[in-house]
Amino acid sequence: MGRPPLSLTDCEVAIVGLGLMGGSLALALRGQCRTLVGVDKDPGVAQMALERGVVDQITVFEAAHNIDVLILAAPVRSIIGQVNHLASSAFYPPRATVVIDLGSTKAQVMQAMSELPPRFEPVGGHPMCGKSTSGLANATADLFRNKPFVLTPPGHTSVRALAIAYELVERVGGRLLVMSAEHHDQLAALISHLPYAAAVSLVRTVLAAEDDQAWEMASSGFRDSTRLAASDLDMMVDILATNRGPVLKALSSYREQLDVLDQAIQSGDVERIRQALTAAREKRAGLFTA
Repeated sequence: MGRPPLSLTDCEVAIVGLGLMGGSLALALRGQCRTLVGVDKDPGVAQMALERGVVDQITVFEAAHNIDVLILAAPVRSIIGQVNHLASSAFYPPRATVVIDLGSTKAQVMQAMSELPPRFEPVGGHPMCGKSTSGLANATADLFRNKPFVLTPPGHTSVRALAIAYELVERVGGRLLVMSAEHHDQLAALISHLPYAAAVSLVRTVLAAEDDQAWEMASSGFRDSTRLAASDLDMMVDILATNRGPVLKALSSYREQLDVLDQAIQSGDVERIRQALTAAREKRAGLFTA
């Protein structure tokens, strides 16, 4: 076995899953690696990616094992299944392969990665970006630019794998954050999974009112507050199922804050209501200014 490449520029990179995230990553990496290979379970999506020049080649998952960098961009439970499949593939040629996943939850993925044979060098990843619309047709090369890109490297991975993962984040324009898988899942539950649950609950609340004029009145405030409720269902079911503990803890904290607001409103005390609102307004007003 020859020496493995030390830079992404010299690597053959395979992206498994050519939806919004994987397709956008492929677009962002065009011209930045030696060869870009696509894998998708939908032959139509794979063909579209090839025809539009999103990737250089199309292959199947089994053939993608023997490659320099393997990026898993499917929903979380699919990623776990793919990692488990890799764990049983030691009979493949012993080429060192860096494995990076883009899953929205990390603890269960990293547990599966801990079972990989030594020829696979794993790094967990999660770009904190997305759209309410999914699929390759909505992929864009700038999806990751200036967005947080979390890496959750296990203790047993190689320096080379870390260097390539760091380079990947830099090349797609992401803002690198490094933390443990467990810490990631706790924070993601608060700033990503809870907002989705809240958006779903808002829509369900209006649905329960059974008054069609409510939808006629709905405008920008309701639109902005409920955007996440339109997220891809397969992705969100996987997220809630694989991050159950942190999400339930976040929901419990959210109920406590709703109770604070409920009590302030019940009091009829204008100053108490203002006090309940002020800290949130001040914090939110200073965020996302760019």
